[in-house]
Amino acid sequence: MENFTPYSALFGGALIGIAASLLLLFNGRIAGISGIVGGLFRFPLQEVNYRLTFLAGLFAGGILLLFIHPSTMQITDIPRSSESLIIAGILVGFGTRMGSGCTSGHGVCGLSRFSSRSLVATICFIGAGFAVVACIRHLMGGVI
Repeated sequence: MENFTPYSALFGGALIGIAASLLLLFNGRIAGISGIVGGLFRFPLQEVNYRLTFLAGLFAGGILLLFIHPSTMQITDIPRSSESLIIAGILVGFGTRMGSGCTSGHGVCGLSRFSSRSLVATICFIGAGFAVVACIRHLMGGVI
């Protein structure tokens, strides 16, 4: 809790909520990142524009943060190997396909629309995360 910053967390959460609301209001689309990325290869050309624009905004936000506050973007020590990070990324991708969405689609947009399906999916995401961390840290000694 030493690095907890409630104001920046509140501001960031508000920005995510505003962005998700604007996408739903103006495009009638849910701001689920896995669905936006996955849809780049399936939908007609007019669908590609909003998807690329949304993803460009995500990257632009990171780049802007790099110039405004560079220390937030410096990762000095990742206690995992590159191989384990690649495996984790693949498992997250598999989980988003299996769960028909990701934490942004279910956790942010689905819960705000009172979707019971999204509630179950979010509980599963969070529960699986707790279980994996507990197994790696306590059963495997933190080594993977």
